[in-house]
Amino acid sequence: MRASPVVWLVASYLLGGIPWAYVAGRLVRGIDLRRHGSGNLGATNVYRALGAPAAAIVVLLDVAKGFVPAFLFPRWTVPGAFAYWALAYGLAAIAGHVRTPYLLWKAGGKGVATGCGVFLALAPWPTLIAFAVWASVLRVWRYVSVASLAAAAALVISLGVLEGPSAPVFALGVLVALFVLWTHRTNLDRLRRGEEHRVGRRPVEGG
Repeated sequence: MRASPVVWLVASYLLGGIPWAYVAGRLVRGIDLRRHGSGNLGATNVYRALGAPAAAIVVLLDVAKGFVPAFLFPRWTVPGAFAYWALAYGLAAIAGHVRTPYLLWKAGGKGVATGCGVFLALAPWPTLIAFAVWASVLRVWRYVSVASLAAAAALVISLGVLEGPSAPVFALGVLVALFVLWTHRTNLDRLRRGEEHRVGRRPVEGG
């Protein structure tokens, strides 16, 4: 299975780019999720438009498309620098998720679930801590965006404590956390205006 790193970079991007939320919308209701709810191809919009079971499946698939490139593909690369190739493949998968080639590079999801898969492969304990923070914040405030941002911050802190600030995965954690902050900028605007949707409430179409 050994191949050039370029091959696995492309494979990581293509795997990460599979728009499972879009597929779910077409299969479950015959709709384009980009034209429903928030218009985002992420699990939160799947939950609002299609329900919890579909959203759970999409989350698992989005996590998997981050986990597989970071965990498996480095093992099939030229020996040496395993960690660095794992980081590169993980980044490629996240990039594919956010700008999917299958929908002409239109915006996909915000990278949270796929990023979770990447870090689950590279640093399981910090990732589990971040997930616990995500679940706790969501339970209390019921904002997925707030929970995602809190989890990104918790991941960076956990990586710094458990892996050390000099570890390559820590640098990736900081980069991904900043990226998650950027992809949630419209959510932050809605929070400031008091218009962000809570879990359990159906948003107005197009919101």
